[in-house]
This record gives sequence, structure tokens and C-alpha cells, in this order.
Amino acid sequence: MTPPPVTGLLGVVSGPSGSGKTTLCRAAGLAENAHYSISATTRPIRPGEVDGRDYHFLTEEDFLRRVELGEFLEHATVFGRHYGTLKSEVLPRLARGQDVLMDLDVQGAAAVRRHPDERVRLARFDVFLLPPSMTELKARLAGRHTDAPDVQARRLAAALEEITHWSAYDYTLPSGSRDEDLARFRGLLAAERLRSRRYGGPVGFEGAGL
Repeated sequence: MTPPPVTGLLGVVSGPSGSGKTTLCRAAGLAENAHYSISATTRPIRPGEVDGRDYHFLTEEDFLRRVELGEFLEHATVFGRHYGTLKSEVLPRLARGQDVLMDLDVQGAAAVRRHPDERVRLARFDVFLLPPSMTELKARLAGRHTDAPDVQARRLAAALEEITHWSAYDYTLPSGSRDEDLARFRGLLAAERLRSRRYGGPVGFEGAGL
């Protein structure tokens, strides 16, 4: 009999802007019946976005109040806006054995990596999604027509800095097509579910001194 896991997985995916990390997490969430964690932010809502689906859009006052109350698993300031992950998006689901997927920048991933909560330590693994080339990265950033040219330039500089952090992650996933990325990421999920630390012990071997 397969022993039940003591926690769901907490899969953290990082990569520079335009790498496809959000698309990957959403697709994997659907394929694996995992929860895609919705971040909170103070940036303005963009046309076509929906509160509670794309982000939890908060006022700066509300965001900072929640920080003071300790409601965030991690939070950071990017381009002058606050972003963070509410504990309510993650911890109750892990406790029920459900997998949770998050796409975070390198600041957020580092905060989760050093988080003192034992539940997070048991559940966490992280992946850096590496763009296939500089040319492709530039093309993806240029394709984001919601950003002004000066914003695109800042995003490219930030993307190149983020890539320098790839070796801090448990896994590096060189990006290919969306289907290839999804297949390889699902393989990582399957392997992570077999880690010994995620189980309370073998079932059916009572009295064997295990």
C-alpha cells in the first residue's frame, strides 16, 4: 500500500520576465490538479485582468496592513509596486495534501527557500526556467505590448540580472516549447512526490523496526 504524503508539494518556479513561468504553472496546475497560487499586488489592474484570477489587487494600505499582521508567506517590492503570497493561498492546501504551484521572482523564491516554517521546508522545491536564448528573450519581452519601451528596457536588464541566480535553484529547466516545458516539469513533480521526507513512514510494516 502506498503511504500517504505528510504534505502536498510547494513548487516554486522562477524565470525572467517573458520566460513563460506563469503559463507553465497554470498549465501544470490544470494537468496535475494542483492549486496555482494567486499573488497579491498593489499595481493597477490591467485591461482584461480579473481580481482573484490574475492577482489579488490590494491597496497599498491594505497590503502593508497584512504585512504587519504576518499574513504573507513572502513579499517584495518590484518596480515600485508590492507583490506577495498570502499564507491563506498555500498553507491550508499543503496541510490537506494538495500540491501548490507558485511563480515568483528571485527575491520571492529566496524568501520561501529560507522560510522557517517546517511545513514549507517539507513541501518546497524550486525550479529556474531558463530562456532558450538572448534573442528569444528579447522577442518575448518585445511582444508584451502592454509595456512602454522604457519599461521593456528595464525588464530586459532585470531579466539578465535574474538569470545570474539560476544555480541557487534545485532544478534548472532550459525552456523549449510549451509542451516540452510542461512535460519536463510534470516529470519533476512526479520525482518530488517520491522524496522520502514527504512520507510519515512505510505502511503495512508495523513491528518490523522501521
